[in-house]
Amino acid sequence: MKKTLIGLAIAALAVSTHFALADSGSSQITPLADNSAAASNPKTALNFQPLPQQIQAANMTAEFFTRFHYKAVPLDDAMSEKIFDRYLKSLDGDRIFFIQSDIDRFSAARDKMDDAILGQDLTTPFAMFNLYHQRFRERLTYARELLNSNFDFSEKEAYRYQRDKEPWPQSEAQMRDVWRQRVKNDWLRLKLAGKDAAAIKSTLDKRYETTLTRMNKLKSEDVFQLFMNAYAMSVEPHTNYLGPKAAEDFDISMRLSMTGIGATLQDRDEMATVRELVPGSPAALSGKLKVGDRIVGVAQGVGSTLVDVMGWRLDDVVKLIRGPKDTTVLLDVLPADAGPDGAHKSVVLVRNKITLEQQAAKKTIQEVKTAEGTRRIGVIALPTFYQDFDARRRGDKDFKSATRDVAKLLVELKKEKVDSVLIDLRDNGGGSLNEAVELTSLFIGKGPVVQQRNSQGKVHIESDSAGVVAWDGPLGVMINRGSASASEIFAAAIQDYGRGLIIGENSFGKGTVQTVISLDQMARSDKPQYGDLKMTIAQFFRVNGGTTQLRGVTPDIAYPSFVDADSYGESSYDNALPWVQIKPANYHAVGNLKDVQAMLQVRHEMRIAKDKEFQFIKEDIAEFQKQKEKKVISLNEEERRTERDLREKKNKEREAVRASLDGKVKVGGKNDASKLSAQDDGLQGSERSLASELAAEKASKEAKDVFLIEAAHILSDEIELIKSSKRLADKTISKASTSAKAKDME
Repeated sequence: MKKTLIGLAIAALAVSTHFALADSGSSQITPLADNSAAASNPKTALNFQPLPQQIQAANMTAEFFTRFHYKAVPLDDAMSEKIFDRYLKSLDGDRIFFIQSDIDRFSAARDKMDDAILGQDLTTPFAMFNLYHQRFRERLTYARELLNSNFDFSEKEAYRYQRDKEPWPQSEAQMRDVWRQRVKNDWLRLKLAGKDAAAIKSTLDKRYETTLTRMNKLKSEDVFQLFMNAYAMSVEPHTNYLGPKAAEDFDISMRLSMTGIGATLQDRDEMATVRELVPGSPAALSGKLKVGDRIVGVAQGVGSTLVDVMGWRLDDVVKLIRGPKDTTVLLDVLPADAGPDGAHKSVVLVRNKITLEQQAAKKTIQEVKTAEGTRRIGVIALPTFYQDFDARRRGDKDFKSATRDVAKLLVELKKEKVDSVLIDLRDNGGGSLNEAVELTSLFIGKGPVVQQRNSQGKVHIESDSAGVVAWDGPLGVMINRGSASASEIFAAAIQDYGRGLIIGENSFGKGTVQTVISLDQMARSDKPQYGDLKMTIAQFFRVNGGTTQLRGVTPDIAYPSFVDADSYGESSYDNALPWVQIKPANYHAVGNLKDVQAMLQVRHEMRIAKDKEFQFIKEDIAEFQKQKEKKVISLNEEERRTERDLREKKNKEREAVRASLDGKVKVGGKNDASKLSAQDDGLQGSERSLASELAAEKASKEAKDVFLIEAAHILSDEIELIKSSKRLADKTISKASTSAKAKDME
């Protein structure tokens, strides 16, 4: 298992590392840093230029995409137009920076993006970004000037906040009016939250200044990655270019480990602030670092020169703090309770391997009270299909693996005598294809799990020949729209085999397989400078011959959903691969849930019809859809106060209902509608105190998850129905269970 290295002369792709990922690397601009002088002065113009290695990386990328991609398309004028449009959308999707004359200025380059890449001249895409940067600076500067205005909130005026389908403003005057409305809305939000004029002006001025400062911390690498992703995602939605930093982050996310001190940092007031300490890490064990402490200097060991990192972009600070295992790092720290001029403290830590356990599989138990007693449903939440590919390749017997972790949790749940198991894959965007296959085998044993078809049309069946059933009891799988790729492989296989119930929302609909190609290895570079390609090389199909591509996995028991197919999921992409079907694999279902499913559906509907929380969710979905269609918001204070008061009244009524039913219960969890109905405080991100931010996060984690609770009730119903009918039991109980028990008797 490794990053795939593919020679340019090969006739076809032969890959050893496959990834089944959801919505791939974002084309959003990440505010990072270059030019310290410009960063310290938001009014200073930056002039980004392509670097020699980026020009070479672009050329290598085109070679791969045009020859070896699953959907190989030529880099010609037609593709150029798609790249241009996508690049423009990634820069100014809401059309709040460029005016029409700016678009006209670059229109001649619309069919020249291919020439820029193949001709090794990236002047035009960088010039487009430089103009964007200039317009960004102008708009935010104007926004700060508007804070001296006296807004009239008695006017009947509406602000169109969704502008992606609007025409480009025709003049500077039109653009200024757009920004006048944006700032007026920001001001009104804070005013409705109870802030006075002085506090509002101070908050917004700092917000706009911080936004400008972050923009001025961008690097050439960020611009290049943005442009190359416009190319990559014009080929196919899940193909990406990853710059050196993004490639490193991707590796960490897959292996769930790194070497460092074990502190999660957040940029607050231009300082790297400790947001969380990883349990068992050097930072946590030292007792010297606290949440809220600010790291203002870093040195590579005692006696080394201390580097002042105030105002640095966060990833550059992190890069200094990370380092080889067993090496020393010295931190200059401004304590959380100290003022700007307070006394600093020095913290010396020895770097170690950090395991990101918060992103690993975890178990809980949901108890369901019935007339027969209490049923225990074991829940395993799996955020991603992770695997440490390098450790597995090296033969490390303890390599990190989602399947291994889940297997251990299943052993523990057996000891705790659970009646059923629920695998929670909500918002699991995918990961290792190999992990999806091996995880499935824990529940079905040996047998085909998924089919892959490459660009030549050759179909390969993925299975785990050594698969041993780890759980043979009742099984459920929870999915939502954020469950993608590897999650869909697992859920689809469980469904096709009749092994378990799929509960929740329709999944994302990503049915493609990616491989990661190191351009540094291709260029024989000793240091990371060219980045990686995450490239689609195959399409996967269910064992029944269908595919999750575009349509996703349809749950057996469906929940109400806020998400519609046009706004999120594979079907929202204009260039997604179509749904197709191939010959089914040779597989044998291990169970048949059709009869019990129909009865479970009736019980589910009867239960949620009486469940106030589900009624609230349906009301909120209707309100959300109504607001979504409007795409405008009033700037009249009286109207907004009336809307706010109605929301507050509704929230109080709901809390009264909850209190009368269950006592004071906080409702939250994934897919929670209460977040949409919470009152707006007008603040953004780090404008809230770190303490309140962490408290809200903690409350959300501890809150009642109504969808999870209902899933547990569904599985409890399944157990009851199976026990009550031998006919149902004979059809439903899996053959995997029977074969596993037979093996135990041998």
